[in-house]
Amino acid sequence: MKILGIGSRISHEVHGKGVVTNVDSEHYWVTFIENGLETIPLNEAFEVIEAAENEVDAVSLFDIESSLVSILKKYSDVSEVIHIGDKWKGGKLILEPADTNLKSKEIKIDDFFHKITMVRDRLRVMEQKVNSSNLEEQEKIDLQQYITRIYGSLTTFNVLFKVKEQQFVGQKSK
Repeated sequence: MKILGIGSRISHEVHGKGVVTNVDSEHYWVTFIENGLETIPLNEAFEVIEAAENEVDAVSLFDIESSLVSILKKYSDVSEVIHIGDKWKGGKLILEPADTNLKSKEIKIDDFFHKITMVRDRLRVMEQKVNSSNLEEQEKIDLQQYITRIYGSLTTFNVLFKVKEQQFVGQKSK
């Protein structure tokens, strides 16, 4: 099956006449005179009125951007945006010593949360470096277990996270 180029004109049984305005790995994006923009599968039946001779890559810009974002997340220490739970925004953390003669310490909870997420991001980078290192397999496993235990120790702070999928996860029971 030859893929049509952008600018090709087609006639579709349901949507009428239109022009191919984009192509991705699975669909033609067609602007139809009557129905506006529609996506139709590459293998769907339609009449080709005029095929454009454009060179078409079957990968869309969206696919490229998605792949690049995925690669950057996996191999860099660029961190995703992590949001604190709404009820904690603008709050403060108060540390009071048992000795009443000593002064308590107040910390903006947003600053504390930022520090916690930085620890998490650095643990992830360490985990990636361990996995891609030249260490023996058993050494990698041992270090992975330590990292997992560290995550487990930090689960106390999960209450601060807005999104559950961004929380710390320790060792799961079997």
